[in-house]
Amino acid sequence: MEFEEIYKTYFKSVYNYILRLSGNEHIAEEITSDTFFKAMKSIGKFRGECDIRVWLCQIAKNSYYSYLKKSRKTESFDDADFPEIVDPDASPEELASRKEDFLRVRKALHDIAEPYKEVFMWRVFGELSFKEIGELYGKTDNWACVTYHRARKMVQLRMEEQSDE
Repeated sequence: MEFEEIYKTYFKSVYNYILRLSGNEHIAEEITSDTFFKAMKSIGKFRGECDIRVWLCQIAKNSYYSYLKKSRKTESFDDADFPEIVDPDASPEELASRKEDFLRVRKALHDIAEPYKEVFMWRVFGELSFKEIGELYGKTDNWACVTYHRARKMVQLRMEEQSDE
């Protein structure tokens, strides 16, 4: 497969993954562009041991984390890091509630240990199947399913704890 075809086929998947991870269109565009640039430079190193979409999303995730580390050194965390999910028909109360829920999920995820956090993010933000997640970790799809459901329970518990505070 030529790289241009890879780009056309997987651009939307990588972009959507980073958009869900970051919650910011500008960041998603920047990271997606960086991802495909890095992939183009290292396509010869791709061994085909996993789906190419998984490989691209792994590059994207690493690029996003690098971006966060750099931005934390130069910026303080503020509301720009947690943009609102905009719905033109939503009332101000609904927007405030969604933003609060979004913050709670991100905070709950922050406290979860690996591999639970990663598996949860791959499933929810990356929209990967259990089979793809299992391949990413060199495990079975059943392992990925069980790990995801445990992570989901951990997120729910943390969110409940946050509500009690």
